[in-house]
Amino acid sequence: MSLFAPACLWDVGAELGEGALWHAASGRVYFVDIKGSKIHRCAPDGSARRSWDTPHTPGFLLPVADGGFVCGMRGGLYRFDEQAGSFSLLHAVERDQPTNRLNDGYVDAGGALWFGSMDDLEESATGVLYRLGESGDARAMEREYIITNGPAMSPDGRTLYHADTLRKQVYAFDVMRNGRLERKRVFATITGGAYPDGMAVDSDGDVWLALFNGGRIERYNASGKLLASVALPCSNVTKLAFGGDDLRTVFVTTAWKGMSAAQRASEPLAGGLFTFRTDTPGQQQHAFSIGALLEQH
Repeated sequence: MSLFAPACLWDVGAELGEGALWHAASGRVYFVDIKGSKIHRCAPDGSARRSWDTPHTPGFLLPVADGGFVCGMRGGLYRFDEQAGSFSLLHAVERDQPTNRLNDGYVDAGGALWFGSMDDLEESATGVLYRLGESGDARAMEREYIITNGPAMSPDGRTLYHADTLRKQVYAFDVMRNGRLERKRVFATITGGAYPDGMAVDSDGDVWLALFNGGRIERYNASGKLLASVALPCSNVTKLAFGGDDLRTVFVTTAWKGMSAAQRASEPLAGGLFTFRTDTPGQQQHAFSIGALLEQH
């Protein structure tokens, strides 16, 4: 595997691959196919492949502190038991918004879950950025998004990054001790035909941003300066995660959603899981603390 030279790890053909996750405890990579209603898993070399059907469209999959995973789906947060292949509702979200679904998520160092909702028709600004912390309640932090994407945080936990995909902007926020967000500002604006999608922040504080319809990942420093880009052989790049034993292996999800038959023929690996090596390690993947939710149940 070459530095910054992506290779296809699994030509899985996901319609909307998303939510790349490195699970260090098992040494496996997980990701979802939102439109295909699937969870996929494989080893870092592409072996040990397994897939599960989901009861609703899955936006993200993240580890839980006491084992297992939390899966954000249409209608709420579900606990996923991969041995049984079962899902149990942990927390209902936006049951009064029938066209909304959950889209992307992140767990901070304190075990709080940040996640966004969106209009699945991609028309109305009904999307919300939520934080679910020690209280057990999902608190709305930001509103009026059509598509929320990529919550991620700086290594010191003081800056949250979040993408407003259709407005083509990535915002930065100051994170207060109580989780409140302040001083919203534009971190990056994407021009041309590309849209900001999922992201990850490395151990140096650089922001790595996947570009849907952009065919690349862009790397920015903490000041918002574009440092470099990594090209992929697919137009729709959706999410990335740092993993491997040294956290210097990057795993990238892609999609063929919205592509014509001719476009799909020209990009046969669209929807595949890709990987490449980088010069800087990522951050450790944190686990969601669901104690308060279990007490409510």
